[in-house]
Order: sequence, then structure tokens, then C-alpha cells
Amino acid sequence: MHAVEVRDHIMIAHSFKGDVFGPAQALHGATFVIDVAFLAESLDANGIVIDIGRAHETLKAVLAPLNYKNLDELPEFAGQNTTTEVLTRHIFEQVAAAVRADELGRPAAEIASVRVTISESHVARAWYEAPIAA
Repeated sequence: MHAVEVRDHIMIAHSFKGDVFGPAQALHGATFVIDVAFLAESLDANGIVIDIGRAHETLKAVLAPLNYKNLDELPEFAGQNTTTEVLTRHIFEQVAAAVRADELGRPAAEIASVRVTISESHVARAWYEAPIAA
């Protein structure tokens, strides 16, 4: 399996509902590092998994509506705790849509899966990975 991974970051604010979150129930800020890996069984005729420049631009576009925002105020997260796990799935869905629209320089059918990893710090991270099958 071949992979290409791109990275960016966002700065957000949010709060959580539920005793399990302790002090994180209060509004707090976070800086998340987001890695998106694109996996393919083989390289294409150009010797690539996907166009890395397009992948990075896609990630930037997906993250822009979240950056410097209070996630508690965004309609797409109404009624949800914006945990790292929830955010990985949200970002995956946006990136996967771009892959399925063949926006990354390779047909979606040739991309096996995409994995979105969010690092909360140097000691904690979560990820979501799923196939791209349309």
C-alpha cells in the first residue's frame, strides 16, 4: 500500500457536555494538527498516489470554515460534542467528497482509503479511516 500524507492545523474553541469531560465542559481553546493520508494499492502512470499540491489545497479548504471558530456556534455541529473523534469524521467526509469528485489528480476508484488524524498534543491523537468506494 502506498500513501501520501498532507498536514495543516486549526485553532478552535469549544466546550463539551457531560461529566466525563470534567473541566473541558467549560469553553476552552485548542490547536489541532490534522494529517490526511491517501492510500492506494499502486502508483499511477505518473508514479504518484495523488497530486500532493491538490491534496494540500483540499485540506486547507476543508479546514478554513473551522479555523478560529467556536465550534459550539457552527450549525453542522449543533447538538454534538465536537470531540477529536467527531472532528476526524467530519473532515474525512469533506475530503472524501473531493476525492470522489476526482479533484486530486487521480480517479477516485484508484484510491483505496483516506485516513484523517488529529493530534491534540504531542501525546494524544485520534483518527478515522474508511474506504473511498463510492
